[in-house]
Amino acid sequence: MVAQLHRAPSGDRLRAIDEFLGRAYADLVKHDDRLRGTAVEARFDRGVAHLTGEVADADELRTVRTLVGRLDGVLAVWSRVRVAGRDPVVVDLGCGAAKQYPGNLGLDLRIVPGVDAQADLSASLPLADDSVDVIFTVHILEHLIDFLTLIDECHRVLRPGGVLHVMSPWWGHVNAVADPTHVRLLDVQTIKHICQRHPGAPRWYPLHAGCDGASIFADLTPLGPDDPGPDPSHLARFFD
Repeated sequence: MVAQLHRAPSGDRLRAIDEFLGRAYADLVKHDDRLRGTAVEARFDRGVAHLTGEVADADELRTVRTLVGRLDGVLAVWSRVRVAGRDPVVVDLGCGAAKQYPGNLGLDLRIVPGVDAQADLSASLPLADDSVDVIFTVHILEHLIDFLTLIDECHRVLRPGGVLHVMSPWWGHVNAVADPTHVRLLDVQTIKHICQRHPGAPRWYPLHAGCDGASIFADLTPLGPDDPGPDPSHLARFFD
């Protein structure tokens, strides 16, 4: 029954969903005063919203991504948006030769074309505290026995308001077990645990989380020790 509820949509359906989401975003920009005049463009690819463009400040970017994330069918909101004239610092962890966006800083254990610096993702990242705006961990966590170490390092290097993007195979899909280098199985509920760990652990606020039947997605932003956490109604959007 669970597998049926999370059956991956067909390619035709995904294309139709992307078309719907494109029209829905255009309608938001046209009719919602909070977005009217925004210079942020949204492209949808298999339910993932890719935001590009420029905003005046971090509050405007937060508003755009919040409203896009509320559209039915959006699985994640990925962005490479200039804020107040500054390009974001975007890091692609374990990217190999396939960065999510050209110009990202690619870190990987293996040096191949596209990798900018060598890094062991099971150890400390060679990045300064509060120095990064966006981190991608796309098909990475399932390869690490202790991926919480990497999650904690991402928390350390992200600036306040920064975003960690997670994408990993869903445990109920064959892709999760077909690759013998996968050592961990993940679910959306795994993201809930990351956001509700023991007192003293780095804290995260889930901006978005979802599953398309093949992969899980999560957009997380770091919380400081005194920042308020999400209320139950927000968590109920994503987690049981």
